[in-house]
Amino acid sequence: MARVAAQLTNFTGGEFSPRLDGRNDLAKYTSACKTLENFVIYPHGSAARRSGTQFVSEVKDSSKSTRLIPFEFSTTQTYMLEFGDQYIRFYKDNGQILSGGSAYEISTPYLEAELFELKYAQSADVMYICHPNHAVRKLSRTGHTSWTLTEVEFTNGPFLDHNITTTTANPSHKDVGQTTTVTFSSTTGINGGAGFTSDDIGRLVHIKDGHFEITSITSTTVVVGTVIVGLGISSTATEDFALGAFSDTTGYPTCVTFFEQRLVFAGTKSQPQTIFFSKSGDYENMDDGYHATVADDDAIVYTIASNQVNAIRFMTATRTLIIGTAGGEFTVSGGGTDIAITPTNILIKKQSNHGAANVDAIAAGNATLFLQRAKRKLRELAYNFDVDGYLAPDMTILAEHISEGGITQMAYQQEPNSILWCVRGDGQLIGFTYQRDQQVTAWHRHVFGGSFNSGQAVCESVAVIPTDDSEYQVWVIIKRTIDGSTVRYVEYLNNFDFDETDDTSFNFLDSQLEYDGSATTSISGLDHLEGEEVAVLADGATHPNKTVSSGSITLDRSSQKVKVGLPYTSLLQTMRLDAGSQDGTSQGRTKRIFDVTIRMYESIGVEVGPDLNNMERIPFRSSADEMDQGISVFTGDKEVEFRGNYETDGFVFVRQTQPLPLTILSLYPKLQTND
Repeated sequence: MARVAAQLTNFTGGEFSPRLDGRNDLAKYTSACKTLENFVIYPHGSAARRSGTQFVSEVKDSSKSTRLIPFEFSTTQTYMLEFGDQYIRFYKDNGQILSGGSAYEISTPYLEAELFELKYAQSADVMYICHPNHAVRKLSRTGHTSWTLTEVEFTNGPFLDHNITTTTANPSHKDVGQTTTVTFSSTTGINGGAGFTSDDIGRLVHIKDGHFEITSITSTTVVVGTVIVGLGISSTATEDFALGAFSDTTGYPTCVTFFEQRLVFAGTKSQPQTIFFSKSGDYENMDDGYHATVADDDAIVYTIASNQVNAIRFMTATRTLIIGTAGGEFTVSGGGTDIAITPTNILIKKQSNHGAANVDAIAAGNATLFLQRAKRKLRELAYNFDVDGYLAPDMTILAEHISEGGITQMAYQQEPNSILWCVRGDGQLIGFTYQRDQQVTAWHRHVFGGSFNSGQAVCESVAVIPTDDSEYQVWVIIKRTIDGSTVRYVEYLNNFDFDETDDTSFNFLDSQLEYDGSATTSISGLDHLEGEEVAVLADGATHPNKTVSSGSITLDRSSQKVKVGLPYTSLLQTMRLDAGSQDGTSQGRTKRIFDVTIRMYESIGVEVGPDLNNMERIPFRSSADEMDQGISVFTGDKEVEFRGNYETDGFVFVRQTQPLPLTILSLYPKLQTND
């Protein structure tokens, strides 16, 4: 019977798919976990308990879905925006922006069902927002409580292809600012022969050298509008006209981004594969120089040619402009390395045939991370010098279960640990530690404290903004059942770092609030957790759980610094150990783990065991430590006698249930294997 000390030195494999339980031949097998819940994988290899969430506010209407969108004016002025049913509310510096004592908000046209289809791009204090059912709008900020959402008034287009029929347009007036009545000789060439309808109000129409905006419809062939650019026609009627590309009739862009000093839109209902580039340096000018010599800085309208009509789903700019459609992925360039695109050299090449879901892709480093059409596979589109093109490997191949139910939203936290956060269809938040140059691609799952309809609390939205310190801040909207009612709370994850010399700085509770003042036993202001059993950290030490009643709890001991919130469990389960056999693998052999050494970094409180019913809590206090005071974090090794029996599996479970930190650097189990 062989005895051996195994070593699990890192966890950079993340949570493995159950379908890989037998693949101990994989290089990542020993660094993977069967379960990794509420742990974050650091690029260095350690598994750290995720920090808790800080409660900020309830959304305006908890009966409706709500979405978070970041707004970054500068590195020091960042906002989180709460998009709800026809409104936006604003957050800054970890709190909600108020005006006159109430939440400051503005109205929008976006309905609840449209919120997660919004695409946006930002430049300084202006954000352009797209949805196929609504005209392009821009959100502008001039102060904390001074925001406007206005419809973009494009200059000179964009327009559909010019008329090639015998239909003529006859305007009554043609000078700028005049109200003009335009009579068309027939409906041929107008909306597929159907003529004008009320959906065309607000649409631009190009005639000869200028254009006007339709303000009313008289009939299918007669419209009234305001001249914006002088029409410049010498005759009373002309066949030289074109209809605007953006309208209620044709639909509006679904995607927007910035690329090479141009504002780029794509994917209307009538032109799902068409891309619209603004003039260079003039974001709202779509003049393509139709009646003049085409200049390099003119606007560009380009339709992707392919065997199938596949709607454009996303656009991102990395080393080039990446376009994802429902049927494949394309790159846009100027035809050569470091050559800017112009109307005469634009080159679009297909790079892969995976197809994209209608979820905005993420630019991370030199790669674009996007969801495949079924929302189950995350792919990494990156340039590969060996093939002189782009490859898009599946980043969920070793954890296909992690996206079960589909991914609905993604946000990238660049600092400190390069994590892609994804909202799953069932309400779990999944994280993907992504450090490609170090070969770290680790998935982990996160379940928030509390419950919804007797099940897990539901994460509905995630967004990330940079802050003044070194961490990017992750914000979430969590749906719970509180006091018998459905609530949706805006919360943010606390920083991973804490003061190792101050045990009152720990933040490992969800929907947390804190008290800092004179010693007291009564903690109030907890109305958002009414009726919930909450965990308490009092002066840095754990405290018995309490139930919130009338927004308050009473402590067992007087304390000055108190943190109250919903508890959550962090759980790590290793893969089956593969060590200790004298004649080959120990997989399937009878074995017993009798001792485990756990190496930790700045940790307090941990349980280790062979299963969740036989966990051994490792002591951190000594007889000299007062029970009502916190203790210093521990860095080093702790050895525990393992309660395991003889079996063929050989799992090691590590669990933390207290509101205290835990970072696992490595595990060293000792086991006997029956050969």
